[in-house]
Amino acid sequence: MRNRYLDLLRALAIVRVVVYHVTGWATLTLVFPAMSVMFALAGSLMAASLDRSGPSAVRRRLRRLLPSLWVLAAVFVPAMLLTGLPLTPKVLLWAFPVADPPANYWGALALSVIWYLRDYLWFVFASPIALWLFRRAPWPTLLAPYALLAAIEFGLFPAAPTVLREFGLYFGAWLLGFAHHDGLLRRTANRVLVPVALALGVAGAAWIATHPGPRGYDLNDIPLGNALWSAAFILVAIGRAPASAAWVARSAMADRAVTVLNRRALTVYLWHMPFVVALTPLVDVVGWSHQDPVGLAIRVVLVFALVGAVTAAVGWVEDVAARRPPELFPGGVRPVPARGAAPGRPVPAGDSLVPVSPAPAGYDRAVLPAPRAPEEHTLKLSAR
Repeated sequence: MRNRYLDLLRALAIVRVVVYHVTGWATLTLVFPAMSVMFALAGSLMAASLDRSGPSAVRRRLRRLLPSLWVLAAVFVPAMLLTGLPLTPKVLLWAFPVADPPANYWGALALSVIWYLRDYLWFVFASPIALWLFRRAPWPTLLAPYALLAAIEFGLFPAAPTVLREFGLYFGAWLLGFAHHDGLLRRTANRVLVPVALALGVAGAAWIATHPGPRGYDLNDIPLGNALWSAAFILVAIGRAPASAAWVARSAMADRAVTVLNRRALTVYLWHMPFVVALTPLVDVVGWSHQDPVGLAIRVVLVFALVGAVTAAVGWVEDVAARRPPELFPGGVRPVPARGAAPGRPVPAGDSLVPVSPAPAGYDRAVLPAPRAPEEHTLKLSAR
C-alpha cells in the first residue's frame, strides 16, 4: 500500500522546482528544500527495492530512469550537434550520465537539470553497500556524508571532484530515506528527534545567514547550510510522516494531480527547463517582465501548459520503463476482473471500478550556468 502523504510530498516538490526555475525566488529553497526531499524519498524507495529484489534492484532502477533521458537526448543532442557541439566520445554520456555530459552554449542552459540523473545513478550504485553499512552502524553511516561535506567546505579537500561533493551534499538525505524505510525515524522518540531537528535547523540557518551566496540566501549556493537545513526538514516532514493521507482522495482533482505528478515526475523534471529557458526572452519581448508579478504568473502558466503537452506526448515512456500499460493521463480507472474470471477477459457489466494506484516515481534543482566558450560546454550546475 502506497503512502499518499509521501506521494503528495513528491508532487509538491516537482511543482516547487518548476516554479522556482521560472521565478528564481530564493525563498522557495528555504520554505521547501525540494531536492533533498526527493533524494530522501528516492532513498526510501531504493531500500524497499533492495529488500525485495536484492542487487538486481540496481538494474531495475536504471531501467526506470534512463529511457526518459534517452527520449530527451534523441531530441536535443542532434539539435546541439547541428548548432556547434563537437561530436566526441563524450556525447555517449547522454546515454549513461555518470559524469556531466557535453552541451553547446544553449544546451548548457536548457539541459542543466541532467545533474540530478548523474547523482541519482551514483547513489543507486552505492546503495547496496550503503544499506549494508547502514544496518550495521546506522548513526556513523548517517553522519559520514555530512562530515565529508564539512571537510570539503572547510578546505580540507579543496580539489574534491564533483561527485564527491554531491555525495556530501545529498547522500545524507538519501540515507535518511533508508532510515525512514527501516523505521528508524519512526522509532526515534520525539524527545530525541525534535531537539536534533531543531539543532540542525539552527545550525543550518546560522551558516546560511553568515555565508550568503551570489543570489543571497538561496540554498543552492550554500552547500553546508543546505545539507543541515534540509536534514532538519526531512526529520520533521518525513520522519513524522503519517501512515496515510486519505484526505487527499477527498478531492478527485487533487488526487488525480498527485497521481499524474508521481507517474510523470521524471518527464516533468527533464522537460520543464528547456521551456523556462525558451520562454524567458520571448515574454520579455512582449513586455512581461520577470520583475512583474503578472509577467511571472504568465510564465508559470505557460511553462506548465507546455510541460503538460510534452508529458502527454512522451510521458508514457515512464509507464513502459516501469512495465506498466502505457497511459496518456495516469490515474484513471480500470476494470477489476470478476472473481474467478480469466486474466485479460472483459469485465462483465456492473463490476466495480477502482482507481489505479500510483507507481514509484520521484525527483528536483537546475541552474542557469553562465555560458562558456561557444564550441562546447559541460553541464556544471549550481541551482537546484
